[in-house]
Amino acid sequence: MNINIKREQPEDYRIVEEVTREAFWNLNIPGCDEHYLAHVLRSHPDFISELDLVAEVDGRIIGNIMYTRSYVLDDDGSRIDTLTFGPVCVLPEFQMMGVGASLIRRSFELAKKMGERTVIIYGLPANYCKHGFVNSKDLNISNSEGRFPFGQLARELEKGVFDGRRYRFFLSPAFNTKPEDAEEFDKGFPPKEKKTEPTQVEFSIAVRAYLD
Repeated sequence: MNINIKREQPEDYRIVEEVTREAFWNLNIPGCDEHYLAHVLRSHPDFISELDLVAEVDGRIIGNIMYTRSYVLDDDGSRIDTLTFGPVCVLPEFQMMGVGASLIRRSFELAKKMGERTVIIYGLPANYCKHGFVNSKDLNISNSEGRFPFGQLARELEKGVFDGRRYRFFLSPAFNTKPEDAEEFDKGFPPKEKKTEPTQVEFSIAVRAYLD
């Protein structure tokens, strides 16, 4: 399968939102809100358009990755700017074929050329450790409250960035969306049945788990 990676264009916006919706529907919650997140991220100051990539097969968009700015602070208040990706999605029929991996690899290549030094995300370790991520506790990076979430993962693009000091991670406020706004946005898409699935239980456990 020949996968073409390119920058998202304005004419791709709705298609990407549809792809995101299909990829996340009933995965983490009944329904999903990631397509609404993709919609609002593009207009936020922390959004990085240079790293907003789509994957195409035979001219059809089948996947997407988006990045925002984030940062960490050490105990003295010194700041290191970081990157965070998400949503990252692939249409269900193209998953497990290397599409997501291609998006991640290409975005890392571009980020390094831009002089970026590290990526911190929230996700299931099983999905991202194969891309070089470790739990952020291994790099002494807590969340903003000083705890170490199971799903807070870090990947140094430049080795030794964190040099053993203790840091707190701060996600962009772009992710502070409201469920009711996402629900209203979803009304503009074809109806889909909301279901309870086992993956939602796994997600619920993961987001409440800490390595303290």
